[in-house]
Amino acid sequence: MSRVTEVLNSQHIELPSWAFGNSGTRFKVFAQAGVPRDPYEKIADAAQVHKYTGAAPTVALHIPWDKVDDYADLARHAKDLGVAIGTINSNVFQDDDYMLGSVTNPDPRVRRKATDHLLECVDVMDQTGSRDLKLWFSDGINYPGQDDIRARQDRLATALAEVYARLGDDQRMLLEYKLFEPAFYATDVPDWGTAYAHTLALGEKAVVCVDTGHHAPSTNIEFIVAFLLRANKLGAFDFNSRFYADDDLMVGAADPFQLFRILFEVLRGGGFDREHGALDEIAFMLDQCHNIEPKIPGQIRSVMNVQEATAKALLVDREALAAAQAEGDVLGANAVFMDAYNTDVRPLLASLREEKGLDPDPMGAYKRSGYAEKIVAERVGGTQAGWGA
Repeated sequence: MSRVTEVLNSQHIELPSWAFGNSGTRFKVFAQAGVPRDPYEKIADAAQVHKYTGAAPTVALHIPWDKVDDYADLARHAKDLGVAIGTINSNVFQDDDYMLGSVTNPDPRVRRKATDHLLECVDVMDQTGSRDLKLWFSDGINYPGQDDIRARQDRLATALAEVYARLGDDQRMLLEYKLFEPAFYATDVPDWGTAYAHTLALGEKAVVCVDTGHHAPSTNIEFIVAFLLRANKLGAFDFNSRFYADDDLMVGAADPFQLFRILFEVLRGGGFDREHGALDEIAFMLDQCHNIEPKIPGQIRSVMNVQEATAKALLVDREALAAAQAEGDVLGANAVFMDAYNTDVRPLLASLREEKGLDPDPMGAYKRSGYAEKIVAERVGGTQAGWGA
C-alpha cells in the first residue's frame, strides 16, 4: 500500500488553459457567465482546481490564444497562485494561410511562417521555464492527387529538424498525432507510427504525445502505450474521451476501463518511476473543452477520474498476475485485472486528501467555496476567452 500512496501523492496532472474559456463544436460555441477574459484569469481558475485536488500544479498554454506582452510576468502570476506554466502548445491551424497546410504547405512562404511560429513558441518556453513544446498539425489533403504525399513528409521533417535544433538541453518536443480531421483523405501525422518515426529520426529530446481520443474505434491504445514506453518514446498523454469522433469529452467519460488499462501499462512500463523533472518523465495532461458543463468543476472531475483509474491500476496484484500468465491461466489472469478495476478506491483517495490537508470531496469543497459566484459577479465586461481568443 505504501507504493500506492507514494504514486498517488506525487501524481501531477496538467491542466489546459483553453478548458477554462468558451468552447464548443464546429456548429456552436456556448458562452458561460464568469469565463476568463485573459490568460491571467485562466490561470486563476486553474489554480482553483489544484487548490481542491492537490494534483494539478501546472497549466499548459496555447499560443496565440494565451499571448501576452510579458510571459515572465505571467509565470510569476502563476507562481503567486501556487501553480506553474507547463507545456507550450503551438497553433498553426487557425490562419487563412494554412488552408493547404502549415509546415507541409506547398508554398515556401507559408512553411516559413509556420516554422517561425514554432520557434516563437520555444522563445515562450525560455521565458516561462517550460520544458515541453507540443506540436499538433492539422496538415493533410482532402483529395487524391491534391499534393505529393511523400514531399509533404519531407517538408514536415525539415521543419521539425529546425525546431528541434532550437531546443535547449532541458527542453523537449512532443509530437501529437490524429487519425483524421480536418484532412479527410490523407493526414500528415495520422498515427503513432508516423509520430514515432519522426521523433526517432530527430533524437532523444523528441517524443510522442498520445491523445486518447485520436484513434479509430476499438484501437488498442494500451498496446501503443506499451510499445512507446519500451522504446523510451512516450513523452506525454492528452487525456480526454470520445464516443465516435472528436475528443473533447472528459477523460474517463466514454470508457473508464480503457483508462485503467492504459494507466496499468504506464505502471508496468515504469512510467511512474521516472525522476521528476527529467527529460524522460511522462507528462499527464488533460486536453478537453467543456462545451455544456461548467469549466472548473469539469476539470476537477477529470483530475479525480485520472486519480481513480491510477489507484485501480496500482492495486493490480502484479505477482498474482505474473503467476497466472506464466501458467497460461487465462481466466485467472483476467480475474486479477478485474478485481483491481472493480475495487472502490474513492475512500482511499478521500483519506489521502485528508492527510494532505485537503477536503476529501473536491467537487463539494469547490461548490461551497463561492468562487463560481464570485467570478460571475466580477468578470463583467471585456471579451471572454474562447477558441481563437
